[in-house]
Amino acid sequence: MQREYLSRRAFVGSASALALLAAAPQRAVLAGEVSHSSPPRRMFKTLKIGMVRVEGDLTTKFKAAKRAGFDGIELNSPGIDVEATKAAIAETGLVVDGSVCSTHWNIRHSSPDAAVRAQALADLQTALRETHAVGGHTVLLVVGKGEDGTEEEVWQRSIANIRQALPLCGELGMTIAIENVWNQFLYTHDGPDDQTADKFVKYVDEFDSPWVGMQFDIGNHWKYGDPASWIRQLGRRVVKLDIKGFSRAEQKFADITEDDLPWAEVRKALDDINFHGWVAAEVGGGDEERLGKIAKQIDNALNLSPG
Repeated sequence: MQREYLSRRAFVGSASALALLAAAPQRAVLAGEVSHSSPPRRMFKTLKIGMVRVEGDLTTKFKAAKRAGFDGIELNSPGIDVEATKAAIAETGLVVDGSVCSTHWNIRHSSPDAAVRAQALADLQTALRETHAVGGHTVLLVVGKGEDGTEEEVWQRSIANIRQALPLCGELGMTIAIENVWNQFLYTHDGPDDQTADKFVKYVDEFDSPWVGMQFDIGNHWKYGDPASWIRQLGRRVVKLDIKGFSRAEQKFADITEDDLPWAEVRKALDDINFHGWVAAEVGGGDEERLGKIAKQIDNALNLSPG
């Protein structure tokens, strides 16, 4: 089971990403063969397309992200221009590793309105198809919002709706990557800072599918719980990472490493679960110089060799 999840999260369906992996220094991936020594770790840096604030077409943006030190990029879908994206990939060699569902905050799988849930499903299916068409292997998804009902109602509605997309996931080899966000669901929003990932574990496991996992955001829940402990609890369910900073002292988001996150413990926890794969920046973007700074901050936070 552990090996199956490792294989899937190590870039399902992406020949370009597999080539990146093959070029990386060798490192044991089987359970029991983990070392807590120095890098290199087999992780590859990606970022959200909206962070690339460079004038020009998609190819120009891809070139800027690659020069800044990123190995891939996440697009927004529905809304991918497939042909333009393929052209940008061919010209730059930058991989599209996945996408973010572009409508999941407003058109929700947890809505009490059946018509809205039907549209949420259609949008997710479109995102899966578009992302697959450009070589990506994950669609990041916010599964719902607590304001849509009781926890049980949000839980049941969202699972029932998202589950309908799983046959398409299997057909395409695509993974739905659930992000832990401040959506008042699966944690207590006004609660203490020692909460666990118990509910996230149970939620993912209820799908009972190899095509559903977590795109664990390291910074999002430092306000509510210890990220290293959450990583260990989620274990094999973590198929991808998002990365940002958060300061408990100031109670606000921050740049990566310009925070009070326990990064050494995070690194150890990632080694403990044998995580290898993509880590996606989700912070304020900017020009190429700013993107280069973010790439170096990721290297420093996770103790990676610069790309």
